[in-house]
Amino acid sequence: MRLSSPTWSRGPLLGVLYCVTWLLLLNYVAPQWMIPPGLRFGALLLARPRHWPWLIAGEWAAHLMFRIGSVDETAWLHHFITNDAAAVLVVGGCIAALRRFGLKATLRMPEDVARLLAAALLTAFVNTLFCCALSNLIHPQMALQSLGSVIGSELLREYLGSLLIVPIMIMAVREPPERQEITRTLLEALFVLLPILALLLVMLKSSPPLPGFARILALVPVLLFAFRNGWRGAVFAMVLINGGMMAFTRADMHQFPATESLLFLAVAGTGALVLGAASDALRRSSRRLSVQNARLEGANRRLDQLARQLSEVARRNLRTEEQQRRYVAAELHDELGQNLTAIQTRVKLAQTRLREAGLSDVSTSINDILAHMRAAVRRLLNSLRPTVLDEFGLARALEDGPIRDLLKTAGVAYHLDLRGNLQDLDEDTRITVYRVVQEAATNTVRHAMASHFMLRVLSGKRNGRRMVALDMRDDGVGLGSGTPGTGGGRRGGHGLQSMRDRVTALGGTLRIHISENGTRLRILLPASGREA
Repeated sequence: MRLSSPTWSRGPLLGVLYCVTWLLLLNYVAPQWMIPPGLRFGALLLARPRHWPWLIAGEWAAHLMFRIGSVDETAWLHHFITNDAAAVLVVGGCIAALRRFGLKATLRMPEDVARLLAAALLTAFVNTLFCCALSNLIHPQMALQSLGSVIGSELLREYLGSLLIVPIMIMAVREPPERQEITRTLLEALFVLLPILALLLVMLKSSPPLPGFARILALVPVLLFAFRNGWRGAVFAMVLINGGMMAFTRADMHQFPATESLLFLAVAGTGALVLGAASDALRRSSRRLSVQNARLEGANRRLDQLARQLSEVARRNLRTEEQQRRYVAAELHDELGQNLTAIQTRVKLAQTRLREAGLSDVSTSINDILAHMRAAVRRLLNSLRPTVLDEFGLARALEDGPIRDLLKTAGVAYHLDLRGNLQDLDEDTRITVYRVVQEAATNTVRHAMASHFMLRVLSGKRNGRRMVALDMRDDGVGLGSGTPGTGGGRRGGHGLQSMRDRVTALGGTLRIHISENGTRLRILLPASGREA
Protein backbone atom coordinates (compact mmCIF):
# COMPACT_ATOMS: atom_id res chain seq x y z
CA MET A 1 0.00 0.00 0.00
CA ARG A 2 1.38 3.38 -1.02
CA LEU A 3 1.75 5.89 1.84
CA SER A 4 1.45 9.61 1.19
CA SER A 5 1.50 12.64 3.44
CA PRO A 6 -1.70 14.59 4.04
CA THR A 7 -2.32 17.44 1.65
CA TRP A 8 -2.15 20.10 4.38
CA SER A 9 1.34 18.98 5.43
CA ARG A 10 3.00 19.16 2.03
CA GLY A 11 3.55 22.92 2.17
CA PRO A 12 5.26 22.89 5.60
CA LEU A 13 7.37 19.89 4.61
CA LEU A 14 8.52 21.66 1.46
CA GLY A 15 9.30 24.77 3.49
CA VAL A 16 11.44 22.83 5.99
CA LEU A 17 13.27 20.90 3.26
CA TYR A 18 13.86 24.13 1.33
CA CYS A 19 15.18 25.88 4.47
CA VAL A 20 17.63 23.05 5.22
CA THR A 21 18.89 23.05 1.64
CA TRP A 22 19.49 26.82 1.78
CA LEU A 23 21.46 26.46 5.02
CA LEU A 24 23.69 23.83 3.36
CA LEU A 25 24.29 25.97 0.28
CA LEU A 26 24.88 29.35 1.91
CA ASN A 27 28.43 28.30 2.85
CA TYR A 28 29.16 27.16 -0.68
CA VAL A 29 31.18 29.63 -2.74
CA ALA A 30 32.26 28.92 -6.30
CA PRO A 31 33.99 31.19 -8.80
CA GLN A 32 31.64 30.22 -11.63
CA TRP A 33 28.29 29.23 -10.18
CA MET A 34 25.89 30.85 -7.72
CA ILE A 35 23.93 27.76 -6.72
CA PRO A 36 21.41 29.31 -4.22
CA PRO A 37 19.75 31.61 -6.85
CA GLY A 38 19.41 28.58 -9.13
CA LEU A 39 17.80 26.64 -6.29
CA ARG A 40 15.35 29.52 -5.71
CA PHE A 41 14.37 29.75 -9.39
CA GLY A 42 13.95 25.98 -9.74
CA ALA A 43 11.94 25.57 -6.53
CA LEU A 44 9.47 28.34 -7.36
CA LEU A 45 9.20 27.07 -10.94
CA LEU A 46 8.41 23.48 -9.92
CA ALA A 47 6.24 24.19 -6.85
CA ARG A 48 2.58 25.05 -7.01
CA PRO A 49 1.72 28.69 -6.23
CA ARG A 50 -0.16 27.67 -3.09
CA HIS A 51 3.13 26.33 -1.66
CA TRP A 52 5.09 29.49 -2.42
CA PRO A 53 4.46 31.13 1.00
CA TRP A 54 6.12 28.15 2.69
CA LEU A 55 9.11 28.37 0.36
CA ILE A 56 9.46 32.11 0.94
CA ALA A 57 9.25 31.61 4.69
CA GLY A 58 11.79 28.79 4.52
CA GLU A 59 14.29 30.92 2.60
CA TRP A 60 13.88 33.87 4.98
CA ALA A 61 14.31 31.56 7.95
CA ALA A 62 17.50 30.12 6.45
CA HIS A 63 18.97 33.62 5.99
CA LEU A 64 18.02 34.67 9.51
CA MET A 65 19.57 31.58 11.05
CA PHE A 66 22.68 31.96 8.91
CA ARG A 67 23.13 35.62 9.93
CA ILE A 68 22.56 35.09 13.67
CA GLY A 69 25.50 36.40 15.63
CA SER A 70 26.72 38.75 12.90
CA VAL A 71 29.08 41.40 14.20
CA ASP A 72 27.87 44.24 12.00
CA GLU A 73 24.11 44.28 12.49
CA THR A 74 23.62 47.28 10.18
CA ALA A 75 25.38 45.59 7.25
CA TRP A 76 23.53 42.36 7.95
CA LEU A 77 20.14 44.14 7.94
CA HIS A 78 21.00 45.99 4.74
CA HIS A 79 22.02 42.77 3.01
CA PHE A 80 18.89 40.98 4.20
CA ILE A 81 16.56 43.71 2.96
CA THR A 82 18.25 44.37 -0.37
CA ASN A 83 19.11 40.79 -1.26
CA ASP A 84 17.72 37.99 0.90
CA ALA A 85 14.19 39.23 1.58
CA ALA A 86 13.55 40.94 -1.73
CA ALA A 87 15.11 38.39 -4.11
CA VAL A 88 12.61 35.58 -3.53
CA LEU A 89 9.69 37.97 -3.99
CA VAL A 90 11.11 39.37 -7.23
CA VAL A 91 11.86 35.92 -8.63
CA GLY A 92 8.38 34.68 -7.71
CA GLY A 93 6.78 37.66 -9.43
CA CYS A 94 8.85 37.10 -12.59
CA ILE A 95 7.95 33.40 -12.74
CA ALA A 96 4.25 34.15 -12.20
CA ALA A 97 4.34 36.69 -15.04
CA LEU A 98 6.33 34.44 -17.39
CA ARG A 99 3.94 31.53 -16.88
CA ARG A 100 1.33 33.57 -18.69
CA PHE A 101 3.63 33.48 -21.73
CA GLY A 102 3.96 29.69 -21.76
CA LEU A 103 6.85 29.08 -19.33
CA LYS A 104 6.87 25.41 -18.28
CA ALA A 105 9.21 23.25 -16.21
CA THR A 106 10.20 20.94 -19.05
CA LEU A 107 13.26 20.38 -21.27
CA ARG A 108 11.79 17.94 -23.77
CA MET A 109 12.19 20.16 -26.82
CA PRO A 110 14.86 22.71 -27.84
CA GLU A 111 12.16 25.39 -27.78
CA ASP A 112 11.39 24.51 -24.15
CA VAL A 113 15.08 24.77 -23.22
CA ALA A 114 15.45 28.13 -24.93
CA ARG A 115 12.28 29.45 -23.27
CA LEU A 116 13.33 28.24 -19.82
CA LEU A 117 16.88 29.57 -20.00
CA ALA A 118 15.68 32.89 -21.38
CA ALA A 119 13.31 33.12 -18.41
CA ALA A 120 16.19 32.33 -16.02
CA LEU A 121 18.38 35.03 -17.58
CA LEU A 122 15.58 37.60 -17.54
CA THR A 123 14.72 36.76 -13.94
CA ALA A 124 18.36 37.05 -12.89
CA PHE A 125 18.62 40.44 -14.61
CA VAL A 126 15.43 41.80 -13.02
CA ASN A 127 16.41 40.46 -9.60
CA THR A 128 19.91 41.93 -9.73
CA LEU A 129 18.68 45.25 -11.06
CA PHE A 130 15.96 45.48 -8.40
CA CYS A 131 18.35 44.66 -5.59
CA CYS A 132 20.84 47.26 -6.84
CA ALA A 133 18.14 49.89 -7.09
CA LEU A 134 16.94 49.09 -3.56
CA SER A 135 20.50 49.19 -2.27
CA ASN A 136 20.97 52.56 -3.95
CA LEU A 137 17.99 53.94 -2.05
CA ILE A 138 19.35 52.79 1.29
CA HIS A 139 23.05 53.42 0.71
CA PRO A 140 23.70 55.72 -2.28
CA GLN A 141 27.45 55.22 -1.99
CA MET A 142 27.00 51.57 -3.05
CA ALA A 143 25.25 52.40 -6.30
CA LEU A 144 28.27 52.19 -8.59
CA GLN A 145 29.32 48.90 -7.08
CA SER A 146 25.80 47.48 -7.47
CA LEU A 147 25.46 48.68 -11.05
CA GLY A 148 28.76 47.06 -11.85
CA SER A 149 27.44 43.71 -10.67
CA VAL A 150 24.43 44.09 -12.99
CA ILE A 151 26.55 44.26 -16.08
CA GLY A 152 29.38 42.14 -14.70
CA SER A 153 30.07 38.81 -13.17
CA GLU A 154 27.24 38.60 -10.61
CA LEU A 155 24.49 38.45 -13.20
CA LEU A 156 26.28 35.76 -15.21
CA ARG A 157 27.12 33.72 -12.10
CA GLU A 158 23.47 33.76 -11.03
CA TYR A 159 22.40 32.66 -14.51
CA LEU A 160 25.06 29.93 -14.52
CA GLY A 161 23.71 28.70 -11.19
CA SER A 162 20.24 28.34 -12.73
CA LEU A 163 21.80 26.70 -15.77
CA LEU A 164 23.36 24.04 -13.53
CA ILE A 165 20.79 23.43 -10.79
CA VAL A 166 17.39 23.90 -12.52
CA PRO A 167 17.85 21.01 -15.03
CA ILE A 168 18.90 18.75 -12.14
CA MET A 169 15.72 19.64 -10.24
CA ILE A 170 13.55 19.10 -13.33
CA MET A 171 15.24 15.75 -13.94
CA ALA A 172 14.66 14.70 -10.32
CA VAL A 173 11.03 15.85 -10.06
CA ARG A 174 9.43 15.94 -13.51
CA GLU A 175 11.48 13.99 -16.09
CA PRO A 176 13.56 11.24 -14.45
CA PRO A 177 15.80 9.22 -16.75
CA GLU A 178 15.10 5.60 -17.60
CA ARG A 179 17.14 2.80 -16.09
CA GLN A 180 18.81 1.93 -19.37
CA GLU A 181 19.72 5.57 -19.90
CA ILE A 182 21.29 5.76 -16.42
CA THR A 183 23.33 2.61 -17.06
CA ARG A 184 24.57 3.85 -20.44
CA THR A 185 25.51 7.27 -19.02
CA LEU A 186 27.43 5.76 -16.08
CA LEU A 187 29.37 3.42 -18.37
CA GLU A 188 30.31 6.26 -20.68
CA ALA A 189 31.30 8.39 -17.68
CA LEU A 190 33.57 5.60 -16.46
CA PHE A 191 35.33 5.01 -19.77
CA VAL A 192 35.15 8.49 -21.35
CA LEU A 193 34.41 11.23 -18.86
CA LEU A 194 36.75 10.24 -16.02
CA PRO A 195 39.87 9.98 -18.27
CA ILE A 196 39.07 13.39 -19.75
CA LEU A 197 38.56 14.83 -16.27
CA ALA A 198 41.93 13.46 -15.17
CA LEU A 199 43.59 15.12 -18.17
CA LEU A 200 41.89 18.42 -17.38
CA LEU A 201 43.03 18.29 -13.75
CA VAL A 202 46.60 17.73 -14.87
CA MET A 203 46.33 20.76 -17.17
CA LEU A 204 44.95 22.89 -14.31
CA LYS A 205 48.08 22.20 -12.23
CA SER A 206 50.39 22.96 -15.12
CA SER A 207 51.95 26.28 -15.92
CA PRO A 208 50.01 28.90 -17.96
CA PRO A 209 48.40 28.95 -20.45
CA LEU A 210 47.28 25.32 -19.93
CA PRO A 211 44.86 26.10 -17.05
CA GLY A 212 42.97 28.52 -19.28
CA PHE A 213 42.80 25.92 -22.03
CA ALA A 214 41.54 23.36 -19.52
CA ARG A 215 38.40 25.39 -18.79
CA ILE A 216 37.69 25.61 -22.50
CA LEU A 217 38.40 21.92 -23.16
CA ALA A 218 36.06 21.03 -20.29
CA LEU A 219 33.19 21.81 -22.66
CA VAL A 220 34.18 19.03 -25.07
CA PRO A 221 32.88 16.14 -22.90
CA VAL A 222 29.81 18.21 -22.03
CA LEU A 223 28.93 18.62 -25.70
CA LEU A 224 29.76 14.96 -26.36
CA PHE A 225 27.45 13.79 -23.58
CA ALA A 226 24.76 16.21 -24.76
CA PHE A 227 24.89 14.69 -28.24
CA ARG A 228 24.95 11.07 -27.08
CA ASN A 229 22.76 11.21 -23.96
CA GLY A 230 20.57 14.29 -24.40
CA TRP A 231 20.16 17.17 -21.99
CA ARG A 232 20.42 14.83 -18.99
CA GLY A 233 23.85 13.74 -20.18
CA ALA A 234 24.87 17.38 -20.60
CA VAL A 235 23.80 18.18 -17.03
CA PHE A 236 25.59 15.10 -15.67
CA ALA A 237 28.81 16.02 -17.48
CA MET A 238 28.63 19.66 -16.36
CA VAL A 239 28.17 18.66 -12.71
CA LEU A 240 30.99 16.09 -12.76
CA ILE A 241 33.47 18.20 -14.71
CA ASN A 242 32.89 21.39 -12.75
CA GLY A 243 32.67 19.57 -9.42
CA GLY A 244 35.99 17.87 -10.04
CA MET A 245 37.68 21.03 -11.21
CA MET A 246 36.35 23.05 -8.25
CA ALA A 247 37.46 20.44 -5.73
CA PHE A 248 40.90 20.16 -7.29
CA THR A 249 41.48 23.93 -7.49
CA ARG A 250 39.85 24.95 -4.20
CA ALA A 251 42.92 26.87 -3.17
CA ASP A 252 42.33 29.30 -6.01
CA MET A 253 38.62 29.87 -5.26
CA HIS A 254 39.19 33.48 -4.29
CA GLN A 255 40.22 34.33 -7.85
CA PHE A 256 36.94 34.67 -9.66
CA PRO A 257 37.14 34.32 -13.45
CA ALA A 258 36.73 37.31 -15.68
CA THR A 259 33.39 38.36 -17.14
CA GLU A 260 34.44 37.10 -20.58
CA SER A 261 35.07 33.63 -19.16
CA LEU A 262 31.67 33.61 -17.44
CA LEU A 263 30.00 34.73 -20.66
CA PHE A 264 31.75 31.93 -22.52
CA LEU A 265 30.54 29.37 -19.99
CA ALA A 266 27.00 30.73 -20.17
CA VAL A 267 26.88 30.52 -23.95
CA ALA A 268 28.53 27.10 -24.05
CA GLY A 269 26.31 25.67 -21.29
CA THR A 270 23.19 27.01 -22.99
CA GLY A 271 24.30 25.50 -26.29
CA ALA A 272 24.97 22.15 -24.59
CA LEU A 273 21.47 22.00 -23.11
CA VAL A 274 19.86 23.02 -26.40
CA LEU A 275 21.96 20.41 -28.24
CA GLY A 276 20.96 17.76 -25.70
CA ALA A 277 17.26 18.61 -26.00
CA ALA A 278 17.53 18.53 -29.79
CA SER A 279 19.28 15.14 -29.60
CA ASP A 280 16.51 13.80 -27.35
CA ALA A 281 13.82 15.15 -29.68
CA LEU A 282 15.58 13.58 -32.67
CA ARG A 283 15.76 10.20 -30.94
CA ARG A 284 12.10 10.37 -29.95
CA SER A 285 11.20 11.29 -33.51
CA SER A 286 13.30 8.38 -34.81
CA ARG A 287 11.58 5.98 -32.42
CA ARG A 288 8.15 7.24 -33.44
CA LEU A 289 9.17 6.97 -37.08
CA SER A 290 10.39 3.42 -36.53
CA VAL A 291 7.11 2.50 -34.85
CA GLN A 292 5.12 4.10 -37.67
CA ASN A 293 7.26 2.33 -40.28
CA ALA A 294 6.69 -0.98 -38.51
CA ARG A 295 2.96 -0.31 -38.47
CA LEU A 296 3.02 0.66 -42.14
CA GLU A 297 4.98 -2.46 -43.01
CA GLY A 298 2.44 -4.54 -41.12
CA ALA A 299 -0.41 -2.75 -42.88
CA ASN A 300 1.30 -3.26 -46.26
CA ARG A 301 1.73 -6.95 -45.51
CA ARG A 302 -1.94 -7.21 -44.61
CA LEU A 303 -2.90 -5.30 -47.76
CA ASP A 304 -0.69 -7.57 -49.87
CA GLN A 305 -2.32 -10.58 -48.25
CA LEU A 306 -5.77 -9.16 -48.93
CA ALA A 307 -4.78 -8.36 -52.50
CA ARG A 308 -3.59 -11.94 -53.01
CA GLN A 309 -6.80 -13.25 -51.48
CA LEU A 310 -8.93 -10.98 -53.68
CA SER A 311 -6.93 -11.99 -56.73
CA GLU A 312 -7.40 -15.66 -55.88
CA VAL A 313 -11.12 -15.13 -55.35
CA ALA A 314 -11.36 -13.33 -58.70
CA ARG A 315 -9.48 -16.18 -60.37
CA ARG A 316 -11.86 -18.71 -58.84
CA ASN A 317 -14.82 -16.65 -60.01
CA LEU A 318 -13.44 -16.53 -63.55
CA ARG A 319 -12.79 -20.27 -63.49
CA THR A 320 -16.30 -20.87 -62.23
CA GLU A 321 -17.65 -18.66 -65.02
CA GLU A 322 -15.64 -20.56 -67.62
CA GLN A 323 -16.85 -23.87 -66.20
CA GLN A 324 -20.42 -22.64 -66.43
CA ARG A 325 -19.81 -21.51 -69.99
CA ARG A 326 -18.35 -24.90 -70.81
CA TYR A 327 -21.29 -26.66 -69.20
CA VAL A 328 -23.85 -24.50 -71.01
CA ALA A 329 -22.00 -24.98 -74.31
CA ALA A 330 -21.98 -28.75 -73.82
CA GLU A 331 -25.69 -28.79 -72.97
CA LEU A 332 -26.53 -26.66 -75.99
CA HIS A 333 -24.43 -28.84 -78.24
CA ASP A 334 -25.84 -32.09 -76.91
CA GLU A 335 -29.48 -31.20 -76.36
CA LEU A 336 -30.29 -28.39 -78.79
CA GLY A 337 -27.91 -29.60 -81.48
CA GLN A 338 -29.29 -33.15 -81.39
CA ASN A 339 -32.87 -31.90 -81.40
CA LEU A 340 -32.17 -29.69 -84.42
CA THR A 341 -30.60 -32.65 -86.18
CA ALA A 342 -33.63 -34.80 -85.35
CA ILE A 343 -36.02 -32.14 -86.64
CA GLN A 344 -34.02 -31.78 -89.85
CA THR A 345 -34.03 -35.57 -90.33
CA ARG A 346 -37.79 -35.76 -89.88
CA VAL A 347 -38.28 -32.88 -92.31
CA LYS A 348 -36.21 -34.70 -94.90
CA LEU A 349 -38.26 -37.86 -94.39
CA ALA A 350 -41.45 -35.86 -94.78
CA GLN A 351 -40.33 -33.90 -97.85
CA THR A 352 -41.89 -36.40 -100.32
CA ARG A 353 -45.28 -36.32 -98.64
CA LEU A 354 -45.16 -32.52 -98.31
CA ARG A 355 -44.33 -32.19 -101.99
CA GLU A 356 -47.21 -34.53 -102.92
CA ALA A 357 -49.49 -32.44 -100.78
CA GLY A 358 -48.32 -29.25 -102.47
CA LEU A 359 -46.47 -28.01 -99.35
CA SER A 360 -42.94 -28.02 -100.68
CA ASP A 361 -42.55 -24.36 -99.67
CA VAL A 362 -43.18 -25.37 -96.04
CA SER A 363 -40.31 -27.85 -96.25
CA THR A 364 -38.02 -25.20 -97.70
CA SER A 365 -39.03 -22.68 -95.02
CA ILE A 366 -38.43 -25.18 -92.22
CA ASN A 367 -35.01 -26.05 -93.63
CA ASP A 368 -34.07 -22.36 -93.84
CA ILE A 369 -35.16 -21.83 -90.23
CA LEU A 370 -33.19 -24.85 -89.11
CA ALA A 371 -30.08 -23.62 -90.96
CA HIS A 372 -30.44 -20.21 -89.36
CA MET A 373 -30.85 -21.81 -85.93
CA ARG A 374 -27.79 -24.02 -86.48
CA ALA A 375 -25.72 -20.96 -87.42
CA ALA A 376 -27.01 -19.08 -84.36
CA VAL A 377 -26.24 -22.03 -82.09
CA ARG A 378 -22.77 -22.32 -83.61
CA ARG A 379 -22.07 -18.63 -82.93
CA LEU A 380 -23.40 -19.00 -79.41
CA LEU A 381 -21.21 -22.04 -78.79
CA ASN A 382 -18.16 -20.22 -80.11
CA SER A 383 -18.97 -17.29 -77.84
CA LEU A 384 -19.40 -19.50 -74.79
CA ARG A 385 -16.46 -21.84 -75.31
CA PRO A 386 -14.69 -21.86 -78.70
CA THR A 387 -13.61 -25.37 -79.55
CA VAL A 388 -10.63 -24.05 -81.49
CA LEU A 389 -9.12 -22.73 -78.21
CA ASP A 390 -9.25 -26.16 -76.61
CA GLU A 391 -8.28 -28.13 -79.68
CA PHE A 392 -5.59 -26.00 -81.36
CA GLY A 393 -4.44 -23.49 -78.72
CA LEU A 394 -4.46 -19.72 -78.30
CA ALA A 395 -2.42 -18.78 -81.36
CA ARG A 396 -4.65 -20.74 -83.75
CA ALA A 397 -7.79 -19.41 -82.04
CA LEU A 398 -6.60 -15.83 -82.61
CA GLU A 399 -5.52 -16.47 -86.19
CA ASP A 400 -8.39 -18.50 -87.63
CA GLY A 401 -11.04 -18.69 -84.96
CA PRO A 402 -14.38 -16.96 -84.43
CA ILE A 403 -12.75 -13.56 -83.89
CA ARG A 404 -11.55 -13.43 -87.48
CA ASP A 405 -14.95 -14.68 -88.69
CA LEU A 406 -16.71 -11.96 -86.69
CA LEU A 407 -14.54 -9.18 -88.12
CA LYS A 408 -14.69 -10.56 -91.66
CA THR A 409 -18.47 -10.78 -91.57
CA ALA A 410 -18.64 -7.13 -90.43
CA GLY A 411 -16.26 -6.02 -93.19
CA VAL A 412 -13.42 -5.11 -90.81
CA ALA A 413 -9.85 -5.94 -91.88
CA TYR A 414 -8.05 -8.04 -89.27
CA HIS A 415 -4.29 -7.46 -88.80
CA LEU A 416 -2.58 -9.88 -86.41
CA ASP A 417 1.01 -9.91 -85.12
CA LEU A 418 1.98 -12.75 -82.75
CA ARG A 419 5.41 -12.79 -81.12
CA GLY A 420 6.74 -15.28 -78.63
CA ASN A 421 5.50 -18.67 -77.52
CA LEU A 422 1.79 -18.70 -76.61
CA GLN A 423 1.37 -22.46 -76.39
CA ASP A 424 2.77 -23.05 -72.90
CA LEU A 425 0.73 -20.38 -71.11
CA ASP A 426 -1.43 -21.44 -68.19
CA GLU A 427 -5.17 -21.81 -68.75
CA ASP A 428 -6.19 -18.64 -66.86
CA THR A 429 -3.89 -16.48 -68.98
CA ARG A 430 -4.96 -18.11 -72.25
CA ILE A 431 -8.64 -17.65 -71.48
CA THR A 432 -8.14 -14.04 -70.33
CA VAL A 433 -6.18 -13.13 -73.48
CA TYR A 434 -8.80 -14.69 -75.71
CA ARG A 435 -11.75 -13.13 -73.88
CA VAL A 436 -10.37 -9.57 -73.85
CA VAL A 437 -9.50 -9.80 -77.56
CA GLN A 438 -12.97 -11.20 -78.24
CA GLU A 439 -14.60 -8.35 -76.29
CA ALA A 440 -12.48 -5.71 -78.03
CA ALA A 441 -13.34 -7.11 -81.47
CA THR A 442 -17.04 -7.24 -80.54
CA ASN A 443 -16.97 -3.59 -79.45
CA THR A 444 -15.24 -2.63 -82.69
CA VAL A 445 -17.86 -4.39 -84.78
CA ARG A 446 -20.86 -3.09 -82.84
CA HIS A 447 -19.90 0.50 -82.08
CA ALA A 448 -16.70 1.74 -83.71
CA MET A 449 -17.71 1.82 -87.40
CA ALA A 450 -14.08 0.93 -88.08
CA SER A 451 -12.49 -0.55 -91.17
CA HIS A 452 -9.38 -2.01 -89.53
CA PHE A 453 -8.70 -3.89 -86.30
CA MET A 454 -5.05 -4.46 -85.35
CA LEU A 455 -3.89 -6.92 -82.69
CA ARG A 456 -0.33 -7.47 -81.47
CA VAL A 457 0.44 -10.12 -78.85
CA LEU A 458 3.91 -10.40 -77.33
CA SER A 459 4.96 -13.14 -74.92
CA GLY A 460 8.32 -12.97 -73.19
CA LYS A 461 10.21 -12.26 -70.00
CA ARG A 462 10.47 -8.91 -68.26
CA ASN A 463 12.80 -8.54 -65.28
CA GLY A 464 12.97 -12.32 -65.05
CA ARG A 465 9.19 -12.74 -65.04
CA ARG A 466 7.01 -14.17 -67.79
CA MET A 467 4.67 -11.50 -69.20
CA VAL A 468 2.10 -11.23 -71.99
CA ALA A 469 1.48 -7.84 -73.63
CA LEU A 470 -1.54 -7.04 -75.84
CA ASP A 471 -1.88 -3.99 -78.07
CA MET A 472 -5.31 -3.61 -79.77
CA ARG A 473 -6.30 -0.71 -82.05
CA ASP A 474 -9.09 0.25 -84.38
CA ASP A 475 -9.61 3.24 -86.66
CA GLY A 476 -13.19 3.91 -85.60
CA VAL A 477 -14.98 6.79 -83.91
CA GLY A 478 -13.62 6.06 -80.39
CA LEU A 479 -15.67 5.71 -77.24
CA GLY A 480 -17.81 8.78 -77.77
CA SER A 481 -18.82 10.72 -74.63
CA GLY A 482 -18.89 7.73 -72.29
CA THR A 483 -16.40 6.93 -69.59
CA PRO A 484 -14.74 3.56 -69.90
CA GLY A 485 -16.03 0.96 -67.59
CA THR A 486 -18.93 2.99 -66.24
CA GLY A 487 -21.67 2.02 -68.61
CA GLY A 488 -21.96 5.42 -70.27
CA GLY A 489 -21.42 6.25 -73.95
CA ARG A 490 -21.66 3.99 -76.90
CA ARG A 491 -18.78 1.69 -75.98
CA GLY A 492 -18.36 2.22 -72.25
CA GLY A 493 -20.67 -0.52 -70.99
CA HIS A 494 -20.18 -3.89 -69.38
CA GLY A 495 -17.69 -5.07 -72.00
CA LEU A 496 -14.85 -2.84 -70.85
CA GLN A 497 -15.67 -3.51 -67.23
CA SER A 498 -15.51 -7.24 -67.93
CA MET A 499 -12.09 -6.78 -69.48
CA ARG A 500 -10.91 -4.78 -66.47
CA ASP A 501 -12.16 -7.48 -64.11
CA ARG A 502 -10.38 -10.24 -65.97
CA VAL A 503 -7.11 -8.31 -66.22
CA THR A 504 -7.22 -7.26 -62.56
CA ALA A 505 -7.91 -10.83 -61.46
CA LEU A 506 -4.56 -11.87 -62.94
CA GLY A 507 -2.74 -8.87 -61.45
CA GLY A 508 -2.35 -7.13 -64.80
CA THR A 509 -2.88 -3.57 -66.03
CA LEU A 510 -5.16 -2.13 -68.70
CA ARG A 511 -4.69 1.27 -70.39
CA ILE A 512 -7.13 2.93 -72.78
CA HIS A 513 -6.16 5.73 -75.13
CA ILE A 514 -8.87 7.52 -77.10
CA SER A 515 -8.20 9.82 -80.01
CA GLU A 516 -9.82 11.03 -83.21
CA ASN A 517 -8.16 8.15 -85.06
CA GLY A 518 -9.76 5.45 -82.94
CA THR A 519 -9.26 3.55 -79.70
CA ARG A 520 -6.18 1.80 -78.41
CA LEU A 521 -6.11 -0.73 -75.58
CA ARG A 522 -2.86 -1.89 -74.01
CA ILE A 523 -2.82 -4.79 -71.57
CA LEU A 524 0.05 -6.29 -69.61
CA LEU A 525 -0.49 -9.65 -67.89
CA PRO A 526 1.79 -11.74 -65.69
CA ALA A 527 1.83 -15.34 -66.87
CA SER A 528 3.14 -18.73 -65.87
CA GLY A 529 3.72 -22.04 -67.58
CA ARG A 530 1.00 -24.48 -68.51
CA GLU A 531 -0.48 -26.18 -65.49
CA ALA A 532 0.13 -29.91 -65.18
